[in-house]
Amino acid sequence: MGWQVEYYKKENGNIPVLDYLLSLDAKIRAKAFSEIELLEKHGPELREPYVKPLKGTQYKGLFELRVKFASNISRIFYFAYRQNTFVLLHGFTKKTEITPQRELERALHYKEDYERRCDDE
Repeated sequence: MGWQVEYYKKENGNIPVLDYLLSLDAKIRAKAFSEIELLEKHGPELREPYVKPLKGTQYKGLFELRVKFASNISRIFYFAYRQNTFVLLHGFTKKTEITPQRELERALHYKEDYERRCDDE
């Protein structure tokens, strides 16, 4: 059984990860979509170097899809939600060795918002 990918949508209708993907250069964007397809195909069996769980108990359940093309490094945060669904939260271009705290907090905030709104339905 395959996995499906959903994009997190803010209450105002914006889709942060799609905005990010569309802002990328065509070649790295194509690579990112290719790796999203790998995630759909392999689900939780997909491992490093493509996927890595975020460290820290407060980020339990959050993962990063790691996209590298030439010297460009992108990260797309996501989590598994219910049966066979991954929710892509947002992405950013990595410029330093350490993931900026604000990016981690944004991913956590989006995850909590998604779960709250979906559980209310």
